[in-house]
Formats: sequence, structure tokens, C-alpha cells
Amino acid sequence: MPGTVSISAATLYAVINDTWRSLQASGVPGLLIVNGHGENYVLSNVVQEANTAGSHVALFPAREDWHRAREAAGLKSSSAEDMHGGELEVSLLLHGAPHLVRDGIEEDDHDAPERPHLLTLGMAGYTQNGIIGRPSLGTAEKGKAILVSLSRSASSHLSLIGGN
Repeated sequence: MPGTVSISAATLYAVINDTWRSLQASGVPGLLIVNGHGENYVLSNVVQEANTAGSHVALFPAREDWHRAREAAGLKSSSAEDMHGGELEVSLLLHGAPHLVRDGIEEDDHDAPERPHLLTLGMAGYTQNGIIGRPSLGTAEKGKAILVSLSRSASSHLSLIGGN
């Protein structure tokens, strides 16, 4: 997709690993990695490896946190159908940065329920406009409820790291 900037898995791994080691050397007891990009296998691996000697690094939000937030906000779409630029993400933007949501987004709903080759084809294999989901369902109120729920969920992750 035009305008997309990416880094390699190796770079992401190195940045997070180096950041944690630096914080650890400074006496910081734990690290909460806040991931805004859904499933991220690299971050999951970094966290698992960092915790071989104890619980010091957590990855947030977990799938269960997203599920709770979707329920709390009353989202109509499921996480499977609302993959990118849909109800959840548009709701967050409408709450936190509505100026970033362009006019007409309510007409950009796009279904791609089956995505068996997503890792091979990327998003372009399933959508022309970058959306897989229903942005028309997004509201600022839902975005606020999502953030309130996620804020509550974060405390359980924080309590597990750094000896808290």
C-alpha cells in the first residue's frame, strides 16, 4: 500500500531486545510493550525469550483484552471480520483524533472473510483500499469505551512484571 513504512522482523526484534536490556541495566524492573498492530509474532517471541528468567516483560493488549474491549464497547463486528481500518480502529480514531478520519469512510466497508494467503499476498491481496472491516459502524463513544476497557486490562499485565 502506498505510504506504508515497514521495518524487518529482525530490526523490530533487535530494537525491543536492546531497549529491554538497556532498561534492565538501568535498574528498571519490568517493561510493558503496548502493541497497536494486532497479532505480532516477533513481539510475542521477544517477550517469551525475555521471560525465561522470570516475569519481567509483558505484551499488551492480549487477545483476551481486545475481546473484553470489543464487548464493553458493544462492537457489532467480530475480530475476524474487523481486521484493518474497520469498526474498532475507526472508533478509536473518532474518539482520539477525529481529524484523521476522512469524510466518506462510512462508504468504505469491505468484507474479506477468508484470507488464507494473507502472509504471502499481504493486505493488497484482499483489499484495494486497505480496509477489511466496517468503518461505517465506528463511533467516538465506542472508541472511548474501548480505551476505558483496555486501561482496566493493563493493570493485570503490569502487576505481573517487575515484581509489582
